[in-house]
Amino acid sequence: MLVAAAVCPSPPLLVPEVAAGAAQELAEARTACSDALAVLAASRPDLLVVVGAAEKGGGYDEGTPGTFAGFGVDLSVTLGSAAAEQTGEATGTTLPASLAVGAWLLERASWAAAPIAGVAVAERLDPDACGALGADLGGSADRVAMLVLGDGSACRTLKAPGYLDDRAEAFDAAAARALGSADVPALAAIDPELALELKAAGRAPWQVLAGAARDAGLDGRLLYEDAPYGVGYFVAAWS
Repeated sequence: MLVAAAVCPSPPLLVPEVAAGAAQELAEARTACSDALAVLAASRPDLLVVVGAAEKGGGYDEGTPGTFAGFGVDLSVTLGSAAAEQTGEATGTTLPASLAVGAWLLERASWAAAPIAGVAVAERLDPDACGALGADLGGSADRVAMLVLGDGSACRTLKAPGYLDDRAEAFDAAAARALGSADVPALAAIDPELALELKAAGRAPWQVLAGAARDAGLDGRLLYEDAPYGVGYFVAAWS
């Protein structure tokens, strides 16, 4: 059963080495992510599931390595404990970018509260399938915590990755309300086509969270909301 969740942004720019001179711009977001991870640790989970969007879905074992070399930085991370690293490397797989950001956040927090599993969600997975996946993940241990990586629209300003779209601000405001209040029906009802048009990479992971939390009775708090690069970034803690 899901006992806690942390929702964090997924951009590699969250990692200071990637952001370089712009690292300070997301300092508040990093602090909020640390606070959200503390809520997860306090929930005494049996299992932490890290969920993020990727081109293709799939599972990743604890110890799977990730890298930010594709973003011009010689920095590697591991999903979970160093003791599991050799097992992860033996598979020859690497984490998608969203899960690599999650692994970096967990390393930064010195996570040791529970074993970890990674799940990449296909960006175009339909809402019903996302909900079903979430229900399965929520029932994968007696006490499950989730770290959910995802962003809002990428169309908030003229210089945003998706250029300016007048629908983006309202989309992000609705997402922030739902994440901040643990509003499961509102998350499940996000229009996947609108999310795709607004380049909102968080839609599928958020709907996986909704599926996991359907009968969990969790409360939510919004810890951070901003769009510093024209992209909606949110941090929320559910418990």
